[in-house]
Order: sequence, then structure tokens, then C-alpha cells
Amino acid sequence: MEKKTNGKVITGKVRLSYANIWEPKSINGGDEKYSVSLIIPKSDSKTVAEIKSTIELAKQEGKAKFGGKVPANLKLPLRDGDVERPDDEAYKNSYFVNANSKDRPQVVDKNVKPILDQNEVYSGCYGRASITFYAFNQNGNKGIACGLQNIQKLSDGEPLSVRSRAEDDFTTSEEEDFLN
Repeated sequence: MEKKTNGKVITGKVRLSYANIWEPKSINGGDEKYSVSLIIPKSDSKTVAEIKSTIELAKQEGKAKFGGKVPANLKLPLRDGDVERPDDEAYKNSYFVNANSKDRPQVVDKNVKPILDQNEVYSGCYGRASITFYAFNQNGNKGIACGLQNIQKLSDGEPLSVRSRAEDDFTTSEEEDFLN
């Protein structure tokens, strides 16, 4: 089902991590943005190939921003989880891209109906994403960035949050009457 048009990739099934898709946040004092890390299984060769070819296209289209040629030390968005996050089980045997946008992504369910409950889509659930790739040259940093377009939730997954759930922290107990 993956499609590619005009620098856009529709991923296969990915896992969402660092899902900041409901409220924009500033990272390192930068502009507020919506963002998500998309964990792509290395076994999804079709999505990986689509991303790699779209990155190559963005490199060529970005030559003007790079002074006429593609620099050798270009920052690239497709990263290897086994190399960059070796101690994180969620990134094992996977690639990942960090996608962001100043505009809020549309978030839909598997029937393409809008998801309004913010608890439905979280770090750890599975979905697909529409993402774009484009060249940047800012403050001496040159590379290819990944823009977040939209997200489709496909299924639940083990939350990747370190926050505990209330039902795991507490047991039911008789309320003590402190007034007696």
C-alpha cells in the first residue's frame, strides 16, 4: 500500500516513539513543533527503499541550497537503531526517522476516521505515517529533513513511556476515616 509522490512517502507499519503529535513542543529552544520518531523494521524493505530513494531525490533537488553540489557530510534522516540506540529494545533490528512539522498532523484510525481521544495514539502504538523529505541549510548545518504530514493508527502496542499506570501503583483499599 506504500505510495510515493512529490517527495512524500506513505510508510508501511511502523511503531511510534516520542509521539508529540497533539501539542507542539520546543526542542532545545527552537520553534515549537509536532514530532514523532518512526521506528521502521529492517524487514520492511519496501518502506526502507522508498525512504532511501526519496532522500536521494531530495539531495538532488537541494543542490541549490548546498552551493551546487551535494556535500559529503550531509545529515541524513534515516538512522540505524542498532547503531544509534543499541540499548533500546524498541529500536532493535530497525531503522528510524524523526519527523516533525509546525502544522498539527491529522491523526486517523484504520478506517480513516479522525481520532479525537489523545490517549488513543501514544509512544508504542503502531501505525502508518505520511512523511516528506526536503533539503535544509541553516546555520552551517546541511542535510535532509523529514516532515511529518499525517498519522494512521493501526494497532495498540506496549507503551514506551517510563511513566507508571495508576492501576499498577495502587491497590483497592478501604478508605480510613480520619475524623473518628
